[in-house]
Amino acid sequence: MQSTFTRTLLAAALLASGAGAQAQDKFTYMTNWYAQAEHGGFYQAVATGLYKKYGLDVTIKMGGPQVNILQLMAAGQTDCIMGSSDMQMMVARAGGLPVVTLAAVFQKDPQVFIAHEGVKGFEDMKDKTILIAPAAQRGYWLWLKGKYGLQDSQTRPYTFNIQPFVADKNTVQQGYLTSEPFAVQKAGVKATTFLFADHGWTSYATTISCLEDTVKNRGKAVDSFVKATMEGWKSFLADPAPGAALIKKDNPNMTDEQIAYSVGKLKEMGIITAGDAKVSGIGTMSEARLKQNYAFLVDHKLVDPAKLKMEDAFRLDAIKATKVLP
Repeated sequence: MQSTFTRTLLAAALLASGAGAQAQDKFTYMTNWYAQAEHGGFYQAVATGLYKKYGLDVTIKMGGPQVNILQLMAAGQTDCIMGSSDMQMMVARAGGLPVVTLAAVFQKDPQVFIAHEGVKGFEDMKDKTILIAPAAQRGYWLWLKGKYGLQDSQTRPYTFNIQPFVADKNTVQQGYLTSEPFAVQKAGVKATTFLFADHGWTSYATTISCLEDTVKNRGKAVDSFVKATMEGWKSFLADPAPGAALIKKDNPNMTDEQIAYSVGKLKEMGIITAGDAKVSGIGTMSEARLKQNYAFLVDHKLVDPAKLKMEDAFRLDAIKATKVLP
């Protein structure tokens, strides 16, 4: 028979266990596309229990081409979102949505141009048809025009289908370093990829962005999410298998081959670990670079400085305190 003392200890243990379970704070993060290796650190933090380690019960929701994640966050359908870039989030803030960016996983924006064999640089694209999505017209395309003299008359809509590029050697198309070049390679086309970030494009990508009220009212959960996520990315780059399994569960069309290619490119090109991340940690954002990006938006009249002060669009204390070195 158990003594009264033993029964009391067991009861206390059960209560503590129940309290620990209740302490798991539900938190939702929505990505900007279907599940893929480019979201790996978030899935890894779920798969390996890192979020639970910090008291969070995290759900990762997929975005997609027809999903407006900004609107869904404004409607309370998710706590935070994956912004495509810090510039995108600044434009949204200037437009009236009180969004605040806390970190940027990608130190290099993976946006690329893909050209057929023989094109040596952006200067060689002046006589090419260039396929870009409409959103690019209010982003990197402005930079490319100013730096390399490309013209609006060259552009045609990119429909996220590589076949027009494959069929016409006089075309250049946009892409994501970890995605479209792989599809072009699989199609048997010899092509060259030009990463904007290696030519002076300074935008951060893959942000953690939340509404101001969320940051204010759920500060502990938000800070924990930032820290666990960066640990998740470090873990994913070391061994992507746990995160990859969840990615394929959410997106059954994703293949092991595509994941392996994407992870390889993330590592090879230092998308996550380059620059300031080497010293300040994964997800870091420098105020000097943010000022540069803000100035670009102001100069191109994408942001009215009377409606947005740069410092209102960011809160960097969580990522500065995290410092998960690659």
